[in-house]
Order: sequence, then structure tokens, then C-alpha cells
Amino acid sequence: MPALTLTGRGGRSFEVPTGLFISNQFIDSINRTTLDVYNPYSGALLGTVSAGESADIDLAVQEASKALPTWRRLPGTEKERLLYRLASLIARDADDFAAIHALDAGMVYDQVRALDIRNATDVLRHFAGWADKISGRITDITNGTGYVRREPFGVCGLIIPWNAPLMITCWKLGPALASGNVVIIKSPELAPLCGQKLGQLIAEAGFPPGVVNIVPGHGATAGQAIAEHMQIRKVSFTGSTQTGRKVLQAAASSNLKKVTLELGGKGASIVLKDADLANAAFWTSMGSSANNGQICVLGSRIYVQDEVYDDFVKEFSVLSTQGTAYIGNPLDAGVAKGPMISRSQHARVMSYIDAGLHEGAQLLFGGKQLHDPMGTADENHASGFIANTVFVGVTEDMEIVKEEIFGPVATIHRFSTEAEVIQKANASEYGLSASIFSRDIDRVQRLSSALEAGQMFVNCWGTPSANMPFGGTKASGFGSDMGVEALEGWTTLKSTYHWHMHGE
Repeated sequence: MPALTLTGRGGRSFEVPTGLFISNQFIDSINRTTLDVYNPYSGALLGTVSAGESADIDLAVQEASKALPTWRRLPGTEKERLLYRLASLIARDADDFAAIHALDAGMVYDQVRALDIRNATDVLRHFAGWADKISGRITDITNGTGYVRREPFGVCGLIIPWNAPLMITCWKLGPALASGNVVIIKSPELAPLCGQKLGQLIAEAGFPPGVVNIVPGHGATAGQAIAEHMQIRKVSFTGSTQTGRKVLQAAASSNLKKVTLELGGKGASIVLKDADLANAAFWTSMGSSANNGQICVLGSRIYVQDEVYDDFVKEFSVLSTQGTAYIGNPLDAGVAKGPMISRSQHARVMSYIDAGLHEGAQLLFGGKQLHDPMGTADENHASGFIANTVFVGVTEDMEIVKEEIFGPVATIHRFSTEAEVIQKANASEYGLSASIFSRDIDRVQRLSSALEAGQMFVNCWGTPSANMPFGGTKASGFGSDMGVEALEGWTTLKSTYHWHMHGE
């Protein structure tokens, strides 16, 4: 099987395979279908990888099914050892993973190295520790004893987005494997190379063949095949709300497989008059532009109390426009802002900026394309840059306020009272995350209780932890990644009634 040769930071070269990873081997897709993978910064073709279709998902399911009995019976301590081993190998090859994220996803190398990879390994180690601790309960029943066990679903599908492929894969892989499931991972068509590298390490770590299978491919083919497959018993999907609905419909019309969904967001960041404004400006600036706004927990609706509105806007504007000066190749040191993931995503974000102007919002700064002075190798495939963009003078019914843009576009709103900001923050169809900035613990508790969001950040933004559940409500989905609570989504309950015979 051929491999792609990639060049990371400092000219260091490494290889990733191009095939589907099934039963610990890299193989061609059955119909020889492929994906071209482009560098969003330069537009250069990085290479071609195999693309899975329905027949390939069938093959992966067959191999996973063969592996399931052995994996289920494997002692928890052995599952723990393998997950720890995988985490260590990812940490060993962190430079390669950071380079891959920069090359095919346009993510900033240093940010991936410091945040995504650390979180990914933390999650694997967290769930490694749970592998021998998943337990049920025993209870008295009428004339007997009852046993309640948690058992794995079996063959499961993991559908991964392009905006944080390694981290989100590990969010799902850790609890799935610790619970005794076997998996088929559908890696994203726009950024599949992380999955190819991960497959190498799965085999090196010593996982039994078929326990983890990785199939890059299009959502409409490989993803749909996973959602519809009659032998897949659970699907965990992270992506858009629109696609999440399709996954849920496919699951319902096939075998009623278990589904967990982590979908879109339109997070509210609330700055109260007693907040530390420098801290609030720092976190909201980061929280409205991180990864070019291509992140589900983006705090893109910023509500600021009247008394501090003007001072906050000044501080926020300085911080948010400074980073724009450091655009460039995300592989390079010192770069703070890489390109959008694709030309279509670039066009989508620019269309929302145009809509905001058309609806009468006031552009505070940004709203334009940025040009890298180094130029691009292939303008037909280079994705391009967009300046951090903020609108003021907005109303709650504008498209830029209501809809998830998935780009570096935010809105700043004035508010007067707690009741007013609670009503506005909760008016969104989404409920993934929210942030509160205040020194008053009583106000923080009141607002945290009243806001409809899966996670609350207090005087910070977007700081997930391996031992805390991560998920949303409303149109942001249901179920949890991370935290011990995630294990509930990867296990099913079995009740056993042991009737005591007369005389026992």
C-alpha cells in the first residue's frame, strides 16, 4: 500500500498510508474510489487517499463483528494498557499530528500542539482508567436477587468532523473502547490524514485486528452507510445540526440504533458590569475567533451590560484585531491565524457578512478577505483568509445573530438587566455553551441556572476537561462526550432476575 510523504515544521518528513484501515491493515477501497486532499493554505494537492463507500463499510462491520467477542471478554486492565499505550504514542508523534492538522485542515500548528493533542491524550488516559471500573449493581427483589449490568452495544460508528479531527475522535474512541465496543470511524473528507496517522498507531499499540477500523469518505456515502447499517448498534456524530437530523432519521428508519449527537452552537458570552473587563475581553476575543470561528462552542453572541459597554468594546477591539496581523502558513512559528478549511466555507462566511451589512448591522471591524503576502501556489484550491469580524447595532432577528456561521464573525449586544439578557441568550435554537463574566458569585449562579446550555464557562471560555461531560441541548444535540457520564452513552443495561427456588 503506497504512502503519502508529508513535510512538517523544519522540513521534517514523515509518511502516512493512503488506504482504508480495516482489521489493522491499510487496503484499497473495493471500488478503488479516492479522495484528493488539498492544503487549504497553498492550494497544493497533498495526495490521494482511498474513499470508503457502502461496500467498504460492510467489510469494516464484518471485521469488527469478528473482533467483538474477544474484545468484550478482554480484561479491563488489558483495555486500560492498550488505551494508555495509544495515548503515549500520540504524545510521541505530537509533531506529526500538529503538522497534519496544519496541512489538511489549516489549523495553527502551535495551537494544535498545545491544546488539541494534549486534550486528546488526556481523554484516552481518563477512559483507560475506567476500563476495569464499569460496574452494575445487585439488589433484593421479591423472592430473589436482581443483577443490573452495563454491557457494550457492540459494533459502533463514529462520524468525525473536520475542525478538530484528532481531539474529537479521541472523545468518542476512549469511552467506546473502554466500554467494550468495537468501532468504525468515518474520518472527514476535507481532513482525512489525521485518521490515517491514527490507524498506524492503533496497529503499533497492539490493538487486536478489527477493534478499530478507520474509513475516510464522503458523508453522503460512507457516513450514510454507517447511519443506515443494520449491524451497527450505536452512532456518535459530531457535525452540523442539519446533518445530525439526517443521521437520526437514518437510524430510526433502519434498526433504531442508539444515537448521540453533538451539533451546532451559537454561544452567548455575557459580560456583567462588575466583570474584570481585561479578562472578559481576552476570553471573548479568543472565544469568537478561535480556529477561524470553525468551532461549535464559539461564543459569537456577546452581550455586554450598558455601564461597561463602551470600555469593553475598546478593549475587545484591540485584542481581536491584533491577531489578524499574524496570518500565514499555519505550519510556521508565530502564525496566529490560518486559512479557512475550504473555498466553499470561505464563501459561506463571506455571504453571512454580506447579509449582516444588508440587514443594517454596523460593521465594527473586519468584514473582508485577507491576503497573505507570500501568495498561494494554486489559487483554485487555496481557501483564503477572512479577518476577524464583529458587528454592533444588531437586532435579535438578524441572520448573523440567529444562524451558526462557523467563521470568525461575532455580534456585540447591549443589555440592561439580568432578565433581559437571559431572555435574549435563551432565544437561540441552539444550546451548546455559554460564558458568564462577573465577580459576583450570586449573579453567576443565577445566570448559570437560567441559561439553556450544555456547558457553562465562568470568567473563561472553551476549556473542556477530560473528566467533565461535554454535550448540548435543544438543536445542539444530546448525549455526552468525555466525563464518566459518557460511559452511559456507550453501554446498555441488562437486568437479570434470579428467582430463589422454594427451600433455597
